[in-house]
Amino acid sequence: MTILYGPAWGPASKRKPSQLVVICHGHGSDGNDMINLAPPLSEILPDALFLAPHGPEPCDDAPDRRQWFSLGDLSPSRLNAGVRQASITLDGFIDKQLKVNDIEDYALLGFSQGAMTVLFNGIRRAAPPRATISIAGALLDPDRTKDEIKNRAPVLLCHGEQDDVVPSIRSAEAAEALRALGVKVETIFRPDLGHSFDAGTITAAGAFLRRCFAASD
Repeated sequence: MTILYGPAWGPASKRKPSQLVVICHGHGSDGNDMINLAPPLSEILPDALFLAPHGPEPCDDAPDRRQWFSLGDLSPSRLNAGVRQASITLDGFIDKQLKVNDIEDYALLGFSQGAMTVLFNGIRRAAPPRATISIAGALLDPDRTKDEIKNRAPVLLCHGEQDDVVPSIRSAEAAEALRALGVKVETIFRPDLGHSFDAGTITAAGAFLRRCFAASD
């Protein structure tokens, strides 16, 4: 079984962490890129521990970088199989970190391929996250979601309308599918943003996390 590892940051308060935020990177990146989101988010969540695991596989076209699953075959069946395996690996990481750090409340945040992974994973966990945030992602294997969903924790979908890598319609479709299953979904579509995120996106993500964590108190 693949064991994930990657950088950690916080808590900014220096107190024992009361929340865990797992941040998943996109294809061809790694956790070192995404852990940079921790400092701005910690201004809102000073007691949170942020973890940014490296994806479980070397990237197809850049072996020194990481991926959650291969994009060598973009057929739905291969993508669905890939995200399913990645979700199993991510499950093990989340469960271990919650136990090791003695934390109950956690949230998932991902960008691009990482967003696809956390969106797939979050709704299938028996111990639900307090929130799942997908930035420039998509809901893979939607036809099986109805039979496999285990919780209806809040979801935030953020997407740039100029995204030419993962079109923003994928987040619109995800929102429709999840709402049909009773999941509370919020969406943010930024008209001038491509396949990326900006300070406004991170501010909105932080505010969403704060509200969702507070709702569990």
